[in-house]
Amino acid sequence: MWTCITDFFTYETTKSVVVKSWTIGIINRVVQLLIITYFIGWVFVYEKAYQIRDTAIESSVMTKVKGFGLYNNRVMDVAEYVTPSQVTHEHTQTFSEMKYKCTHDNNCTKFLNKPGGNGLPTGRCVRFNDTLNTCEIRGWCQAEIDYIKTHPMMEVENFTIFIKNSIRFPLFNFTKGNFLPTITPQYIKACNFDHENNTYCPIFRVGDVIRYAHQNFTTLAQKGGVIGIKIGWMCDLDKSEDECNPSYSFTRLDAMSEKNSVSPGYNFRYAKYYKMDNGTDYRTLLKAYAIRFDVLVNGNAGKFNMIPTLINMVAAFTSVGVGTVLCDIILLNFLKGAEQYKAKKFEEVKFENSLSSNGLYRSREFIGVEKQSNDSGAFSIGQYG
Repeated sequence: MWTCITDFFTYETTKSVVVKSWTIGIINRVVQLLIITYFIGWVFVYEKAYQIRDTAIESSVMTKVKGFGLYNNRVMDVAEYVTPSQVTHEHTQTFSEMKYKCTHDNNCTKFLNKPGGNGLPTGRCVRFNDTLNTCEIRGWCQAEIDYIKTHPMMEVENFTIFIKNSIRFPLFNFTKGNFLPTITPQYIKACNFDHENNTYCPIFRVGDVIRYAHQNFTTLAQKGGVIGIKIGWMCDLDKSEDECNPSYSFTRLDAMSEKNSVSPGYNFRYAKYYKMDNGTDYRTLLKAYAIRFDVLVNGNAGKFNMIPTLINMVAAFTSVGVGTVLCDIILLNFLKGAEQYKAKKFEEVKFENSLSSNGLYRSREFIGVEKQSNDSGAFSIGQYG
């Protein structure tokens, strides 16, 4: 029990041991050089670990689309969609799908609590024609015809999208927009975005956007799709404000539509309502196949701050000690003379204390004394050969 107590109340301190070996010396310096290079090149230069960063970007996006197209000998602008229209009237109707065939009302009551494809079931079995009875539903007549083949308006490829984006980094109270100071009204009227000469033009041709997203316009126009326009703001606020500019990239967001035949592409329905002179309500139902553009804004900004600088400098200096740990492992286990190194590195020092007449320690005798190789207090092992 006493031995356990004395072993617990011990103190360990480091001792410098100079090992004169080309092998271990080269390994030590190479490891230290790699660690220093990593922190300087990657952590401080590339990752800019000396900066505090703001990733909570605030953004506002406004868009306008311009262009005219021809569909069924009608000139359409961007407020209209390519779809066959249907004039419908609200009243009860029968539905001729085979699953709605009936002989009496009891066959139709099972549909009462289930949504129908074209309206609300009434629970009545009514005559559809001379040979067929079907369950009645209440809805718009005539029922939607969803198998009409459509012909895309190919002029959409030349439509243009105007994007106005404003951002703010609240941590630094820094605001910026995607209109560079050098942009003039004359330039806006003439430019279209491209990756070479007009990288900051805020006007995008639809065909170019689809091509940059690695899609084919003709194929995409058949069933529609969703294209993402990504605006990235990566700003180093230690530099001039003029160097904080947006970068644009493009991708297809509904990529699963290319691999799945169930509900492919992008479409939606909407209706235009109007009333006839006799008071009857009518509507024009439209199913629009469209190319939808989602504008996605992301970014972060960094600026010099002393706290992350000090934290990463301490981490760099501490990590240099990893080379010492690696060299110790090699010396203790793999190099010739490992036992001699262990004997020099690990040493147990005991104190023998005697009490004076006044109860104080009078002397301290050290057992186990080592001869030092020089006046620095460091022990030396081996020599360079």
